[in-house]
Amino acid sequence: MSTEKMKKPIFREFQADDTGPEITEISSLCFNCGEEGMTKLLLTKIPFYKEIILMSFECDHCGCKNNEVQSGDKIQEKGVLIQVSISSPKDLNRQVIKSDYATIKFPEIEFEIPPQSKRGEITNIEGILSRCIAGLEQDQPVRKAMDPDSAEKIEAFIQVLIDTKKCEKPFTLIVDDPSGNSFVENLNAPLADPALMITHFERNKEQDHLVGIYEEELKKIKEEEEEESTHAVTGDNETPESLADEVLRFGTNCPSCNAPCETNMKLTSIPFFKEVIIMATSCDACGNRTNEVKSGSGINEKGVKITLRITDPIDLSRDVLKSETCSMSIPELEFEVGAGTLGGKFTTLEGLLSAMKDQLTGQNPLLCGDSATPVLKERMQAFSEKLDNIITAKTFGCRIVLDDPAGNSYLQNVYAPEADPEMEIVYYERTFEHNEELGLNDMKLEDYEEDE
Repeated sequence: MSTEKMKKPIFREFQADDTGPEITEISSLCFNCGEEGMTKLLLTKIPFYKEIILMSFECDHCGCKNNEVQSGDKIQEKGVLIQVSISSPKDLNRQVIKSDYATIKFPEIEFEIPPQSKRGEITNIEGILSRCIAGLEQDQPVRKAMDPDSAEKIEAFIQVLIDTKKCEKPFTLIVDDPSGNSFVENLNAPLADPALMITHFERNKEQDHLVGIYEEELKKIKEEEEEESTHAVTGDNETPESLADEVLRFGTNCPSCNAPCETNMKLTSIPFFKEVIIMATSCDACGNRTNEVKSGSGINEKGVKITLRITDPIDLSRDVLKSETCSMSIPELEFEVGAGTLGGKFTTLEGLLSAMKDQLTGQNPLLCGDSATPVLKERMQAFSEKLDNIITAKTFGCRIVLDDPAGNSYLQNVYAPEADPEMEIVYYERTFEHNEELGLNDMKLEDYEEDE
C-alpha cells in the first residue's frame, strides 16, 4: 500500500469537488445464474452519524443487480443498556440512535423488537412506535382474508400501540445494545436526566457472537498484538528500567477515521501519587489527535473522592489525572459527567474543563447542531457561558468533584507535603454496584486452581 493511500481516512465524507470516490471491485458469484459477477464497495461516512459500507452487485450474464448498505461502526469495548421513562408527549420527541444489534423493549405492553430485524437508524421514540404500527398494518388486509382470528388479535395490539403513542399512560423504553453504539437523548442536557438511566456491561459469549466477535479469533488477535507490541516496544536488548526513559511507539488505527497511524507511549511518575502510562495518537490522514492515561498499577483497595474549591486563578493550573473510571461534577452548575465520558486524561484543571466543554458544545450535533431544539440550544449557550467564566477565572467559589471508585485519579496539592485547605480527599469502601462495574465481583483471587 502506498504512503499516500495510507494517509487517507478509510471512511471519508463525500465532498462537492470529489471527481471520483475510491471504489473497491471484487469478483463475486451470481446466485441467480451461477456465473461470475462484480461487487463494488464504497466506504463512506454520514456526518454526525456513523460509517457505512455501500455495496452494489451486477452480473453481466443475466443482468441481476443488487444493492445493500451495511454498518461500518466499530464495536465498543462494552455494551450499553439504556432505560428511559416516558411520562409526557415531550418524551416521545427524544432522539434515538439505534444500531443494527440493539433490542428495543416496551415492558408494560410486552412488546419487543429483536436485533437485526431492522437496519440501524436515527429516529425518535414516536417514530419507533409509528414504524411498528405501520409494519403490523401492512399485511392486515391479507390476514383478514386468510386468518381472521390472527388479524383480530393483531388489530387489538395495534390499538395498544396507538394508545401507547398517545402517551395516555407512562411507559418504559429499554434499548439493549451489545455493540454499545445506541443512544437516547437527554432532554435536560447538560444536566442529569432523572428519567434516563444508562449502564454499560461486559458482553457474554452469545452477545459476542451476535456482534461478530468469536473467542478463538479474539484470543488469536490479542496474542499476535501482544507479540508484536513486545517486539516493537521492548526490542532485544532493552530492560524494563530503560523503558521509563523512552517514548515507545507502536502501530494502531485512528479512532476517528480508522486509518493506520502511530501511538506514542510514555511511562512517567506523578509526585506524591503513582506511576502512570501516557498514550498519545496523532493521525496524518484526518488530523485527529487524542491522548489517554492509564494507571500503572491495579485497582486500589478503596475508592477516592476529591473535592476542590476554586478560589484563585492558580487553581486552574493544577495538574489533574482523571482515570477512565472517574466521574466529574460541578455542584454549583448542577452538572455531572459519568465515568468514561472523557476517557483517561492527564492535564491541568483548565485543560480538563476545556475538553469537557468541547465535547459538550462542539462535538455533539444532538446538543448544539441542527438536530437540537431552540430551547436546548439556549440552555446549552447559558451553560457554556457559566463554564467559560470558570475556565477564564471570572467566577470563583465553585467546587470540582472527582469521584473514582478505582482510586486511580489525582489532583495536585500545591501545598504538598502539607494539607491543602481548599481540597478535601475522602477514601471510601466501594459498593457492590461499584465492584460490578469494575468487574471485581467476578474475580476469584483465592483457591482458583481448585475450580480449574
